[in-house]
Amino acid sequence: MKPELQGGAVADQILLTGVSGFIAKHVALKLLRAGYAVRGTVRRLDRGDEVRDALRPHLHADALDRLSLVAADLEADAGWQEAMGGVVAVVHTASPFVIEEPKDEQVLIRPAVEGTLRVLKAATAAGVRRVVMTSSTVAVVSEARHGAQDEGDWCDVGLPGTSAYAKSKTLAEKAAWDFAGREGIALTTINPGLVLGPPLDVHFGTSVSLVQRILRGRDPMVPMIGMVCVDVRDVAEMHLRAVQRPGTAGKRFIAAAGSMTMPDMARLIKQAYPAQRIATAVAPKFLLWLLALFDPQIRAILPSIGYLPEVSNARARAEMGMQFVTPADALRATAEWLVKAGAV
Repeated sequence: MKPELQGGAVADQILLTGVSGFIAKHVALKLLRAGYAVRGTVRRLDRGDEVRDALRPHLHADALDRLSLVAADLEADAGWQEAMGGVVAVVHTASPFVIEEPKDEQVLIRPAVEGTLRVLKAATAAGVRRVVMTSSTVAVVSEARHGAQDEGDWCDVGLPGTSAYAKSKTLAEKAAWDFAGREGIALTTINPGLVLGPPLDVHFGTSVSLVQRILRGRDPMVPMIGMVCVDVRDVAEMHLRAVQRPGTAGKRFIAAAGSMTMPDMARLIKQAYPAQRIATAVAPKFLLWLLALFDPQIRAILPSIGYLPEVSNARARAEMGMQFVTPADALRATAEWLVKAGAV
């Protein structure tokens, strides 16, 4: 039975995969505030209290009552068919995200592609025809192209130096579009850059950990790499608007507010927290090559040294009415949350 809103109205049920993730918790918050019932998937049901505790301070009690949880793993069939029962749309956010380059790229690629197809097949079998999927700007950007790139562009997975993460997001998204075309799924993808902004709890994942690393002063210098940035609250809002707007089906939407280099990020955080030992000097490339022998996170970024990606958010602004938090404000909000949470 579908949950009811005040006055007896029935809330549409949305299946949200990977609800315990950094982005997904914000998506859940947006959906619940908008009046939807959210059925979130987790690999283990013992993560349920974590999710509810993160959302509770931001919701009325009756809204939290519209959240339910089911166990389902992207790498197994069990649970997915049951999870789809009675839902009007799927918001698929679950996917591995790491900075370190794995020894075997299939560790990332296989679960991303197979997991996406597993969700889409279960949706099709249950008669669910609306899917909003979280992809990434790494599935858009290619370092071989110059100037602003947009939704018509794709990462060249055959380009030397392309990370396993970029390959996983690109191949998973392409598999989703191929499947959607064959099966008549109304698919929208949201392609965020580096997702900053305040977490809802201490389980915030890799993107916020990058800011945490800068604040902790772990490195004597910072690499000259650039990243497309976006606030998590904007990413979540785009997922909500995609669900609410049928006209977004069949399209990709870049979620990005602009680009920043790591030295610029470090300088901005240093200005806000001058007492912190934060490195702002730019690391020479030869030093990074040396450090990469011992640090897998540094080894993973070597191909991107000196490159500042640029993307266009024109479609999101024009068709979704998005007004983005600036990268600087998103970064400040991230750092402020980490400091207040005692996580530095």
